[in-house]
Amino acid sequence: MLEEFRFMLNYRFDSESPMALVLVGQTELWDTKLKLQRYAAIRQRIDMYCTIPPLDRADCEGYIRAHLKYAGCTQELFTDIALDRFYQLSSGIPRMINRICEKSLMYAFQHQKRLIDDHMVSYVADHEMLTTSE
Repeated sequence: MLEEFRFMLNYRFDSESPMALVLVGQTELWDTKLKLQRYAAIRQRIDMYCTIPPLDRADCEGYIRAHLKYAGCTQELFTDIALDRFYQLSSGIPRMINRICEKSLMYAFQHQKRLIDDHMVSYVADHEMLTTSE
């Protein structure tokens, strides 16, 4: 498919090309595919490459709290140690933070718990998720 993109971008000379392409995705696209020699022609046409680095512990907590505030939550749902555990398990990757939080909230609801601690987060990561390193 990447070769097809290259052919589409070559429709006219680079200076007059009527097409622009924005690739958005996981860093693995750049790290594994586009660094191969066979995709050098595509790499040469990339004008800008941006990545969002993983969040640090403080940003991870802020990210979770911002989502809870946006959802209208006014009470504490996670202990500080649970927030540490979210950060450890997710490595600060927002997509993983979302998954672990969602599963933890569902687990707490099913077990009628109002406060999620680190043991619950660890249990969810070990038993409710396929893997925490996707």
